[in-house]
Amino acid sequence: MQKVRKLILGSAVLALSAVAAINSPLAAGPDGTGTGRRPFAHGDRMVGGFAGGAPLITIALNHKTELNLSNDQVANLEKIKSHYQSQVAPLVQQLQANEKEITGLMQQTPANLIQIKSKIQDGEKVRSELRYQRVEALENGRSVLSSQQQDQLKTLVRSRRDQFRKPQGQPS
Repeated sequence: MQKVRKLILGSAVLALSAVAAINSPLAAGPDGTGTGRRPFAHGDRMVGGFAGGAPLITIALNHKTELNLSNDQVANLEKIKSHYQSQVAPLVQQLQANEKEITGLMQQTPANLIQIKSKIQDGEKVRSELRYQRVEALENGRSVLSSQQQDQLKTLVRSRRDQFRKPQGQPS
């Protein structure tokens, strides 16, 4: 009987830890799908190439003059961004609903660990799709830009990142 209690208690602790990790801002999906976040505004810190958590396509569009983007490039980037946002919006809603279900299941006594585990796995599938959608959008955006424009965009992103990292009160 004590072994069963330990197993149930251990499973509950594991499930709670998993849910806490899922809800943690550091463990948020690569698309930044935490509560109150815009999916295109945050993301994972991919290494190399189009790196950074900022919305790179939006940055490119905001700096179209410095990047010397043609009208076709601007139109293509706007189309990619719009497509990404339309693909991601229902996934974000699905993920938020899933998290609410997990929260509700955890409030039951005793918690149904099988259902909680299933919902956690469902959430990870959605997170995986969100990450893929972001990678696809970034790759499509990269294909629109020349290598020189990509390099200029990397420089812009680096300078933005350095500005945010600079301690307040330090000379520029």
